[in-house]
Amino acid sequence: MLNKAPLVFYDNWERRLRPFTPLRDGPVGLYCCGPTVYNYAHIGNLRTYLFEDLLRRTLVFNGYAVEHVVNITDVGHLLSDADEGEDKMERQSRRSGESAWALAKRYTGAFLDDLDGLNILRPSILCRATDHIAEQVAFIATLADKGYTYRTSDGLYFDTSRQPDYGHLARIDRAGLEAGARVAFGEKRHASDFALWKFSERAGMRQMEWPSPWGLGFPGWHIECSAMSCKYLGTWFDIHCGGEDHLAIHHTNEIAQNEACHGTRLANFWMHGYFLKIDDGKMSKSSGDFLRLQSLRDDGYDPLDYRYLCLTTHYRSDLTFDWSALQGARTALNRLREAFHGWPEGGEPDPMFVERFTGEINTDLNASRALAVTWELLKSSIDPATKRATLARFDDVLGLDLAAWRPPADEEIPPDVLALMTERAQARSLKDWHASDRLRTQIEAHGFVIEDHAGGVRVKRANAPRPDARSTDGT
Repeated sequence: MLNKAPLVFYDNWERRLRPFTPLRDGPVGLYCCGPTVYNYAHIGNLRTYLFEDLLRRTLVFNGYAVEHVVNITDVGHLLSDADEGEDKMERQSRRSGESAWALAKRYTGAFLDDLDGLNILRPSILCRATDHIAEQVAFIATLADKGYTYRTSDGLYFDTSRQPDYGHLARIDRAGLEAGARVAFGEKRHASDFALWKFSERAGMRQMEWPSPWGLGFPGWHIECSAMSCKYLGTWFDIHCGGEDHLAIHHTNEIAQNEACHGTRLANFWMHGYFLKIDDGKMSKSSGDFLRLQSLRDDGYDPLDYRYLCLTTHYRSDLTFDWSALQGARTALNRLREAFHGWPEGGEPDPMFVERFTGEINTDLNASRALAVTWELLKSSIDPATKRATLARFDDVLGLDLAAWRPPADEEIPPDVLALMTERAQARSLKDWHASDRLRTQIEAHGFVIEDHAGGVRVKRANAPRPDARSTDGT
């Protein structure tokens, strides 16, 4: 049964909030641009997949089945968006000495491990560009038959001048783009034209190359998503997602290809997640700001701490990463976990809280406001069993995997720390708070932290906490 609050998403094609209604009966068609698997994903990349997981969970929360397709770019993504430079897979292979095929397999596996660590639902279909060369060649052949292509010495290109509304998604000023081109764009006729098929300079010069009607070579980056999304979701489906950096080139070119081939803009909604930044700069592999999910694990954090952190900022707002914010997210998530497991089972979700939560998350995935409702639930006076059932319902969307969490096993505490704990307990029983604080500091100097709870005291080894940690639960 559908929730009462209507679903409203921001569509970048129309640049406004629009009510969401599926195009047809059956599963909602959702296509999300996946990784180029020449390296590990960094946490900025993963923020986009977290937004898309929130979208999928919200659709399911509202009663829809979802056909979720994610591509793997394992060929054709060049170093420059201007169709110049080496293929990223080939360059990484040359640098590492590992074959491009082996690299693709390894980094695809690492990407899926990251999804699992963040409790991101696996896609219904994971499709690799190298498995769909025939579909891409057929798509390009249709474009050629319709007169949208021209040949240069290095490839077959799409002629964007054939489309008066080219660039509408990104609101591109085509005249300004042509006039402001600062570098020669080779044999391309227009600055915005892009490669559909790139030629190999000679047979065997690349590890990944295929025959085609135009010569030996490999597909361009944009054609793979057009071909694979159409194969699995049709030529007109519900939602297409990606990062905001896809707006101006990749998604613009996907739309151009599809309008030329099928007469549609491919998807009814175009949704984009915004950047993760460090010190006011975009996180990217090229700049060296490259934090993997494993980097957070190595520093003692649970990947779900990062998931919580991303929920605190709207997906259409930049999020600046710093360690204090991550520490605050960890503190907040642990409070949710302990509260959830401290309440008894057997309740039913509270209708009023579910309605409020639904109203927030259905308004363009406003996760931060949905979290605010979550913390109000924790502080409310409703029955504990009802609280647990309600929070479990919220977690269907938040994806924090609260039910699966287990408190960390108590570890062996050194005798000198145990002695300090006993002395501190005596000080607290005498309400000697000055002595209690002094003993806490001594315990922390031994590398342990104390957590005081209503049911007792827990001591555990410190995980290198940041001194400027802050809470992100609004309290």
